[in-house]
Parts: sequence; structure tokens; C-alpha cells
Amino acid sequence: MTDRNHTPTVVAGDGTRLHVQDWGSGPPVVLLATAMLDSRQWEHQAGPLAAAGLRTVAVDRRGCGRSDRPWNGYDYDTLADDLAAVLDALDLRDVTLVGYAMGGGEAVRHLTRHGSRRVSRLVLAASTTPFLSRADDNPHGLAPADYEPVLAAMRADRARFLAELTLPFFGGPAADADSVPVSAELRAHYARIALDTSPHAADALYRTLLTEDFRAELPKVDVPTLVVHGDADVGSPFALCGPPTAELLPDARLEVYEGAAHGLFVTHAERLTRDLLDFARS
Repeated sequence: MTDRNHTPTVVAGDGTRLHVQDWGSGPPVVLLATAMLDSRQWEHQAGPLAAAGLRTVAVDRRGCGRSDRPWNGYDYDTLADDLAAVLDALDLRDVTLVGYAMGGGEAVRHLTRHGSRRVSRLVLAASTTPFLSRADDNPHGLAPADYEPVLAAMRADRARFLAELTLPFFGGPAADADSVPVSAELRAHYARIALDTSPHAADALYRTLLTEDFRAELPKVDVPTLVVHGDADVGSPFALCGPPTAELLPDARLEVYEGAAHGLFVTHAERLTRDLLDFARS
């Protein structure tokens, strides 16, 4: 396979142009970011993975980063179809598919909607699966009274909201500016990336990830899966997401990062890169 150090654009089924970062050559790994981040989330992993001999593809989902910002299409079915368009356009096979947070739901929906013809391994990192919302059979989930004020605060002052969000995102529930294990400059960098997301897309994506139920879909995943989760994650609460996701998958291994919050792709960058590389080679 020839080396591809370029940045192609893939056109989705509805004409939306999707920005794709495509580095290196070798067995492919496809990286899906958390909501409101994009391919730039993976700066600590993409280079090392490509240097280690993997073709490393990172996608800006619609509404985010350098992709188009349509009004519609922020549901999981459309996002899974967008991913299928990328895999088909680049003719990727034997893929290690990595879904981070909301990207975990996209990856699962892709497998249940399009099958595993192109995907051989799945990584769910800090995934929002299986189900975040409160229901009679999910009593510890989040109720609208828990998340509607948060969404309202984001709409009212996104810049302030995202700057403040970086503290628990990288440091856990009790983090402050002195204890968070990430510099103020790096936190500001990721807040700026999140600000690049269309405001409409941000609200729509969060409503999608908060309300979609994957409990019936996870048992249908037919590829080996690595579940990576920090036990101090408040974005995808560990008890609500990590072990329940692993338990519902037919062939899964749960890797717990002790003390890690939601942003472990930075705080535990080397460990995550090593785990991704080892799993992709398995």
C-alpha cells in the first residue's frame, strides 16, 4: 500500500463534505473523536501510530472541524452512514475502528447498520454507550433536569462553558486549575477546537448521545472489542458506561485506567497509544 500523506475530502450520501486526515501506510486504524472535537483530538496518537506502521485515518464528523456544517444529519444513523462513506471511498479493509465517547456510538451503529465487512477490531474508549438517559430500567442514568441546564449554559456562553469544562474533562470531578494534570495552554487549545463546532451541531450531537440506547445493539457486535475507560470519568460516567458496555459485548476486554478522567487521550496518551497499537496488531 502506498504512503498517503494528504488530506482527502469524502462526500457523504447527502453531499456533505467530510474532512479526513490520512497518514502513513499499513494496516488501517480509523479514529473517531468525541463530540465537538475532531481529527485534531488525536495529535498524541495519530503520529506515533503512523510512525509504527499503521495507516492512521482520523475523521472530522459533520458539523465539526473542517467538515461541512449542514442543518441535518446529527443522528447516529447518518453519522454511521458518513463513516461507511469514508471506509468505502478509501477502500479500507481489516480496519481497527476506534470510537471515543460519542464516537463509540457511531462505531457500534456502523457495525450494526453496515456490518463488519471492512472492520476487524473495535476499540471503545471513554464511550458514551450503552445508555446515558434515565429510564425505569436505567435508574442511574441522567434525567432531562440533569442535562438541560448544561445545554442551556453551553448555548448562552459557549466560550466560557468550554473553558470551564476542560477542568473535569481532563482532571475529574474535583479538579481545579491547580490540580488538573494538563497545562492551561493545552486546555485552551482543546476548548478552541470545540468552539470550531457549529453551535447547532453541538446541541444536536449532545442530544443524540444523551438519548440513544445501545443496549440491544451491543450484543450484535461481531468483532473483538477493547473497552478503555477511566474510573474518574464524569463525561461518560464509569459505572454507567465502562463495565456495562463491556458486559453487553460478546467478545470484549475492559481496560480500566485508574484515576483517568474523560480526556485520557491526553493525560494517558502514551498508554492509550500503546494499547491501540497492541490491539491493532493482535
